[in-house]
Amino acid sequence: MANEYNKQNGTGIKRIFNATLCSLRGLQFAWRFESAFRQEAMLTMALFPTTFLLAQSVAHWSVMVAALCILLLTELLNSAIETLADRITLENDIMIGRAKDIGSAAVVIALSFITVLWVAALYSKFIA
Repeated sequence: MANEYNKQNGTGIKRIFNATLCSLRGLQFAWRFESAFRQEAMLTMALFPTTFLLAQSVAHWSVMVAALCILLLTELLNSAIETLADRITLENDIMIGRAKDIGSAAVVIALSFITVLWVAALYSKFIA
């Protein structure tokens, strides 16, 4: 049985360095293999500059940026679920299908959150 001294990524500063490399590799894999992640990353890049124009306070800006980060985070988790599920089986499996659908639902909720925030910000800025 492995203890903290036998962990694959090591301990201390070495573990932090190795974990950072793993995270960067994960972002590369997501960009390379997940079209949904690329689309949502490009949406995030397009919307980020508008946060400076639409936000009415630093707190409002923080919420708008956090919503964009939540979208990317949710898509990364959804992609991880789908990748693992596909590794288990590519056959039609009810439970794997359920897991994939739940992950997809999380992404839809994140996109809905962004939509509500941007509509409210646009309304506050230009109509109210």
